[in-house]
Amino acid sequence: MSSAGDLLRSLDRRRSSLHPVRRHRLAVAGLAAVAALVVYAVARGVFPYHTSNHDEAVYLQQAAMLLEGRLYLRPPVTESFHPWFFVESESGLYPKYSPVPAAMFAVGKLLGGYRIALALIAGGVVALTARVGSEAFDRRTGYLAAVLLLGSPLFLLDASVFLPYVPTTFWNLAFAAAYLHADRTGSRRAAAVAGLAVALAFFARPYTAVLFAAPFIAHALWTLRTLDRSVLARQSLTAAFGLLGVVATLGYNAVVTGDPLLFPYEAFAPRDGLGFGRREILGYERDYTPALALRANAEVLWVYATRWVVAGALGTVTALLGLAVAARRGLSDRRAAVAGVALTVPLGNVYFWGNLNVLGDLDAAGDGLISYLGPYYHVDLLVPTALFAAVGLRFAGRQLYDAVESRPSVPPRVAVAALLVGAAVFGAAGVGMAAAPLSDNYAVTERYETAYEPFEDRSFDDALVFLPTPYGDWLNHPFQALRNDPGYDGDAVYALRDRQFAVVDAFPDRTLYRYSYRGPWAPTVGATVEPRLQEIRHVRGETVRQDVAAGVPEGAELIAVTVAGGGERDSTTVTAPSEFSGTLTVTNGTATLDGPALDDSLSVPAEGRETIETSVFVDYGTGAGFTYRLEHPIDATGSDVRALTPYAEVCRGADRCGGESAYVPGAHRDGVHVNATIRN
Repeated sequence: MSSAGDLLRSLDRRRSSLHPVRRHRLAVAGLAAVAALVVYAVARGVFPYHTSNHDEAVYLQQAAMLLEGRLYLRPPVTESFHPWFFVESESGLYPKYSPVPAAMFAVGKLLGGYRIALALIAGGVVALTARVGSEAFDRRTGYLAAVLLLGSPLFLLDASVFLPYVPTTFWNLAFAAAYLHADRTGSRRAAAVAGLAVALAFFARPYTAVLFAAPFIAHALWTLRTLDRSVLARQSLTAAFGLLGVVATLGYNAVVTGDPLLFPYEAFAPRDGLGFGRREILGYERDYTPALALRANAEVLWVYATRWVVAGALGTVTALLGLAVAARRGLSDRRAAVAGVALTVPLGNVYFWGNLNVLGDLDAAGDGLISYLGPYYHVDLLVPTALFAAVGLRFAGRQLYDAVESRPSVPPRVAVAALLVGAAVFGAAGVGMAAAPLSDNYAVTERYETAYEPFEDRSFDDALVFLPTPYGDWLNHPFQALRNDPGYDGDAVYALRDRQFAVVDAFPDRTLYRYSYRGPWAPTVGATVEPRLQEIRHVRGETVRQDVAAGVPEGAELIAVTVAGGGERDSTTVTAPSEFSGTLTVTNGTATLDGPALDDSLSVPAEGRETIETSVFVDYGTGAGFTYRLEHPIDATGSDVRALTPYAEVCRGADRCGGESAYVPGAHRDGVHVNATIRN
């Protein structure tokens, strides 16, 4: 017992001997480590296949390019390898985004995995929040603000995904911390660091950096009123280094777009930017009026304040309390600069139509990406929210403690208990706010897990996989986890089903696969697909034959068989057999379908590279039924004919032919089945 007491006293003496600054730094380092571990766990556990925001693949593809020293992708067949949000140019394909976030993610890959970068960035943001709070208020407020930031759902989720918002906040916070330190101490080194940090923030996201820096720029101008030479030298140093970000941005523009003033995102979609009026991207357009902007941003801010800050509405009220307390005590110019971020970020975002797009349908609650990732254009707003919420919590805690302690009849432990209960209520609200979006995103991940199951159960060695296109002719949209190496030399190469023979010719020694699925691709609304990864054959000969066998369920009365190709169609209707079988023969510029159930053969032209389509409609006599549909890719440009294993669909009910009704063995009953093989 004595030895235990001595140990406790020794530990207590050791703790008391630590300098307060050192204790604070150790506490912040510990909290940053916790943040890194939590974010890493969320990134791996909740987002193993990434999110429903397909921009993640753009940054990861760009990170892989930077690791290989590439600014452009140069695929062998551009149409078949065009990634989402990449711009086509004479030099190759380049992403529409700045390389700064991608470079930060690339650091993680060098350390063992991209998600390590997310952990490091998250830890850095938490530590820098504590530093800014310490500079603007005091160490305890800064530490508490860092805790509140970590507990904010908007930070927790967006720090766990490969999007640019939290990485840009990292540089914005680095700027704020260094700037406030330089202002307090007169350090020119800190002033230079502030300039470099804001330069990187500007290079990463120019408008975001300007909105965050604007209150500090106003503060810098205010400090120049005294015409103090040391102040002028320090602020000039920050400005000079900060302008390097403008130079780097314009230089990058000049390299990739050919014009310093033409940003890559403008090259991709000229009307997808700041401003009111007609905004447009990829055929989607809106008349973004000031009235619509105010309505959309008011809704974004409401969702932010009630769902995405720590403890939801309770956290927002606490932040407002903290702001009122700070104002009553006298808001210093330094604290006013921090508070100014809460003004410039919301006001500046009114001018950007992206805040309308994150909402989806304005009249549909819970619609859009904001439901899963929050108002991510407002991530920087978390900084003043967390800081002033910390002020408010400390004030409320002190008031509660003093109120209980002022009553002589109440034991001191009751005051402590009241504080613990208050903290528990606030903490429970915070956990509840974070749990809902985490659960929603995990539900989407479970549907992704089903869709990617064929890839999880198989390892590739020199494979070429053709992918479907539910959202248009883009790679990585939506299949973010199926990305190509920049040199197209990975164990698997992924291509669109466009110019298939050109792709096969570019990779002649690879094993061919086709990925398809059955059901609508809509994981965010609860839909789960049935996937299929099918190995396909590539044959060549003077004549190519494709044998088709399809089940005809009992009760069917008729089948209507159609062959289409070369701009022509040939069809017939016959009495339903017990099973349909036929052979499509391609030779001498003609595709001919024969079979025992057909009275006459069906023929269409088969010239060049095209897809012959065979459809068999099974009719139950009332006009109701279902369709077998087969796509036969052929190449008849040379003396020989080439063909790939046909793609088969079963179309009925809500399924539609053309991408969402692939035939999946075992997914059908009652005699519905189809098989197609090819031979030369």
